[in-house]
Amino acid sequence: MKRLHIHVGVDNIDNAIRFYSALFGATPVKTKPDYAKWMLDDPHVNFAVSTRSGKRGVDHLGIQVDSAEELNTLRAQLSAANLSMHSEGETTCCYARSEKSWVEDPADMAWEAYHTMEDAQMYGDKPAAAAESACCAPAAPVNIKSSCGTSGSGCC
Repeated sequence: MKRLHIHVGVDNIDNAIRFYSALFGATPVKTKPDYAKWMLDDPHVNFAVSTRSGKRGVDHLGIQVDSAEELNTLRAQLSAANLSMHSEGETTCCYARSEKSWVEDPADMAWEAYHTMEDAQMYGDKPAAAAESACCAPAAPVNIKSSCGTSGSGCC
């Protein structure tokens, strides 16, 4: 099953958690000092906020799938449509280990297609305290202009 992913950059994680918990009527399933994530069934969305984004507001969007097979199917759809895609492979980001690819829509919005395998103790490829910027962007600039940064690993 697919789940829409939305990542929003915020200035204050506590204020964001308070607001979105009230809006969704649910508490986050994961909280860190710089990150929070809600896995909602109604609407079916993986909604994340972090203070590490390169900008405030919607940072990037995505489609999260439940299996490697679904990810391969999604990648095949994008490839068949002749869309420029950057396959990042396995990466650690947003406190999770995932396999992902990136595309950019006609409005220059970065979209990630990904499958999360397990939780991780680090935000990105470095411990949270040592990370200098957001990790939500592909390592190679392949027509992706996300403001998330390019620290060498993708995220969310």
